[in-house]
Amino acid sequence: MSIKPLHDRVLLERYEPTEQKSTGGIIIPDTAKEKPVEGTVVAVGDGARTDDGKVTPLVVKVGDRVLYGKYSGTDIKIDGKEYLIVRESEILAIVTK
Repeated sequence: MSIKPLHDRVLLERYEPTEQKSTGGIIIPDTAKEKPVEGTVVAVGDGARTDDGKVTPLVVKVGDRVLYGKYSGTDIKIDGKEYLIVRESEILAIVTK
């Protein structure tokens, strides 16, 4: 299945660390973990429309690693994988190497 977000929305795949430990070495269970705030852009919309009808292209592109707000977006599940759809304005930064 293929998904194309509309307008200024972005489809993200969350970055999940493999194992989380506290500084004392205690393994944190899934139920106690905080939601990740980092993800990879999987798909982007065409861009936001201004009041006069012009389309403003998005800054992020497929493959970018981004930081987003903790409570941003809508969780969806496609073919058994979990994704997040957010507006570009909810993306806080692009992570570069």
